[in-house]
Amino acid sequence: MQVWQPAYIGVGSNLDEPRAQVLQAVGKLAEVAGTRVILISPIYRSRPFGPVKQPDFANAVVGLLTQLEPLELLSGLHAIEAAQGRPKERVRWGPRVIDLDLLVYGQRRRADPQLTLPHPGIVERNFVLYPLADIAPDLEIPGLGRVSELKGRVSSEGLRREDFLTGANENP
Repeated sequence: MQVWQPAYIGVGSNLDEPRAQVLQAVGKLAEVAGTRVILISPIYRSRPFGPVKQPDFANAVVGLLTQLEPLELLSGLHAIEAAQGRPKERVRWGPRVIDLDLLVYGQRRRADPQLTLPHPGIVERNFVLYPLADIAPDLEIPGLGRVSELKGRVSSEGLRREDFLTGANENP
């Protein structure tokens, strides 16, 4: 019998109705075999990260329990991205219809060309830490620290939290 592992997935979009793309991806995550969606953060609107001029993003974080190994889960994330129209080749930090990042997988640490765990950008990205803190403030990210403490080190500048169902803006 496979052991259930907690995992956290960052979900983002800034093309083709970003909020709808995020909600669609969340629904598709619930369909991944051997995986259960447990927690869903509010959606945050955020300024783009990186040098490419583009529209604002809609971002959320989803907490899962999964029986899949990290690379199997990553493969499932890539399948969802492809189904939603994300091309394999893309501009780094450029606009995207959907982006699914495996942020944390249990207490696993890994660094190789296929996958780095925890995700290397967590500590500097408010659009990851704020929604993650909404659903797992006490989560200890391996080698990095507690989510609530990491969130306290980044500004909320450029973030607007939305009500999950209505899309109305709130302060983070």
